[in-house]
Amino acid sequence: MASGGGEASVAGGGKVSCAAWIRRREEKAAARVFATYGRAGAAGSPPAIEVLGFDSKECYLTAEPLARAVLGEGVPGDAPRGIAVHPAGDELVCATAKGCRLFKLVFEEFTVRIIPRDALPLESVGPQKCLAFSTDGAKFAIGGEDGHLRIFHWPSMNVLLDEPKAHKSFRDMDISLDSEFLVSTSTDGSARIWKIDEGVPLVNLTRSSDEKIECCRFSRDGMKPFLFCTIAKGSNVVTVVWNISDWKRIGYKRLLGKPISTLSVSMDGKYLALGSHDGDFCAIDVKKMEVSHWSKKVHLGSPISSIEFCPTERVVISTSHQWGAELTKLNVPADWKEWQLWLVLLALFLASAIVFYVFYQRSDSFWKLPMGQHQPAKLWSVLKESPPVPEDQTPW
Repeated sequence: MASGGGEASVAGGGKVSCAAWIRRREEKAAARVFATYGRAGAAGSPPAIEVLGFDSKECYLTAEPLARAVLGEGVPGDAPRGIAVHPAGDELVCATAKGCRLFKLVFEEFTVRIIPRDALPLESVGPQKCLAFSTDGAKFAIGGEDGHLRIFHWPSMNVLLDEPKAHKSFRDMDISLDSEFLVSTSTDGSARIWKIDEGVPLVNLTRSSDEKIECCRFSRDGMKPFLFCTIAKGSNVVTVVWNISDWKRIGYKRLLGKPISTLSVSMDGKYLALGSHDGDFCAIDVKKMEVSHWSKKVHLGSPISSIEFCPTERVVISTSHQWGAELTKLNVPADWKEWQLWLVLLALFLASAIVFYVFYQRSDSFWKLPMGQHQPAKLWSVLKESPPVPEDQTPW
């Protein structure tokens, strides 16, 4: 379990091979967050999918799973390889060596149930390297070890794109915030942009002959339409930024300083996470493109296979095939809460009112001209007491 400050592994029956966060959006309450783990089989423990509770205040996951679904009784091909959770938090897809399994998540007051569902177009697609839901949950994409790209409309499972020769073999994949584009990278170092609704390739990202484009993620802040990719050139690895309006490079920066195995972006788009092949990872402030957090040897020399940001807290789950899962609280500046913003606005309003009152009391306003000792207060009295004007003189 993770305590309030750092890294800690999650133990249990079978090593954790993949992980993801689940965000439940409640109508009359704050969003609840859970984690889901895919566990490989072990002696006396078959491969399974688990759902665990998350305590945001103490930053730890429950020791015992809230729900568990067995994938196969000792069948090696049923070991989970990757998990994608629907943005609504009520479904998840788990990739195995045979294909993908679909599960329905039912959250009740004190319990959670994981219910297997039929998903015939996904069950026999073979081993998949990449799984991704669009932000609106209306599209789902998978990229296989055989280089086959499939994009479906969710939940109808109507095929939007089916390209058997998209790549030699998939390396990474992501869908843009507006669900318009999909970016995919190959093990041969190439990268391609796809137009989802039209179901066609749009452009190949430019690179030199000695460059390999590896990891890719679209920006998520809704303000700057960027694409982040890691590029390896010999022993040097840099993070490159593309403008998605014309697909031209904006700039690059060397951040982690070592070979990168995975890339992730926070839900609000403020941070990137880079994981290395030797078990280190760092969090990057996107606005400054500077390292804000660094964790060394989180996975003790094993390549980090995935990193995913918690939807509501500055916490990440990272996984490696050798050491399983680690929960890490990021050492970054705290975000402003909504009630804190309202409190600041109220304080500014009160301060403005006080300054206005002080200025009003100390100013010589037209309406605060000093009154003479015998100056009457009524116009009729003034006219009555005024001396008569001589006939040969005019008042002006």
